[in-house]
Amino acid sequence: MSTIKLFQKVHGIDCLTFNWCMALKHREVITQFSKILSKSADGLGYVIFGLAFLLFNYSQNKIIFSALCLAFLIERSIYLVIKNGFKRNRPGSAIEGFEMFIKPSDQFSFPSGHTSGAFLFATFIAFLFPQFTVLAYGWAGSIAFSRIFLGVHFPTDTLAGMTIGTVVGKLVIIGMLA
Repeated sequence: MSTIKLFQKVHGIDCLTFNWCMALKHREVITQFSKILSKSADGLGYVIFGLAFLLFNYSQNKIIFSALCLAFLIERSIYLVIKNGFKRNRPGSAIEGFEMFIKPSDQFSFPSGHTSGAFLFATFIAFLFPQFTVLAYGWAGSIAFSRIFLGVHFPTDTLAGMTIGTVVGKLVIIGMLA
């Protein structure tokens, strides 16, 4: 099977899954909740957490803060290269007649930056505070779903974001902290 046919098949499955999400009952409630949830991964919270973490026991947390900054630098770089390389249209441009529920920050869909950032952050939280692992990954997974329910990403966009964030987080933790 050629690469183009494979991508067409994946896009077809993505559209079916996306349309199923859009057809769910209580769509309005899900959309409103998704808007609030999605904002929690806009990036400001990561900066506040990092600075607050740095302020407590500075000498010990400097390495962790540096690792978190490096991880986000790597994650954002990978995200931007892939996003600008694939240039996959968002659902609003790819599906005739569909309107997204929020205005995205950029034109392209693949991968989900909100999701990759959330999973990177969740990976660090799980490492630093293992008792919050389920909560951290639950929040990150909810970010992924919120991006689909807001109509700005296809499911594979968020799967790619999950993978990027988790892998980069784990590699930086292994390389700098473990």
